[in-house]
Amino acid sequence: MVALKIEDKKKFTSELFIGELFDRFFLREAVIVTFNSFTVDGRIRQGYFTEEELEQERIEEYSLWSAVKPFCCSLIKGKKLPESFRIVLQYPAGAVERFLADNGLAVRAEQVKGLYLNIRYDEGQILCVTGTAVDYFTLDKSLERAWDAAVENYFKAKQIPFAME
Repeated sequence: MVALKIEDKKKFTSELFIGELFDRFFLREAVIVTFNSFTVDGRIRQGYFTEEELEQERIEEYSLWSAVKPFCCSLIKGKKLPESFRIVLQYPAGAVERFLADNGLAVRAEQVKGLYLNIRYDEGQILCVTGTAVDYFTLDKSLERAWDAAVENYFKAKQIPFAME
């Protein structure tokens, strides 16, 4: 787990809410506090869709950030900054197997329950905290270190300046 303090808040929030920086991630949860506290559960209500829609559109357990992003953006835009927000994103399960292979990790994809990015804005600061979840006990931190490095490298490649917290 690493905590990355975002140095250019304007650029980062623009990329988060308008750009495509995290569009391929799934949304686990978003809490946005303005004049009210708004909570979005990213879990898709499967009963809302027909079996055909679920299959045709390959709808998974969680919504893509790109699908929920416009709603979240509408909550924060205006003259006043939000009081705070917290967004929990999950790396797509379908991409985990490739991530493991690319990093030479001896972990099966089905053992990885999630690779997370927790984005928190509070008191004028944005922190991005990485996290991993597996379904077995291990003292080996290889997966965690690889995920931390991947997020850092992604931010560098996308020119998102940060400092280690």
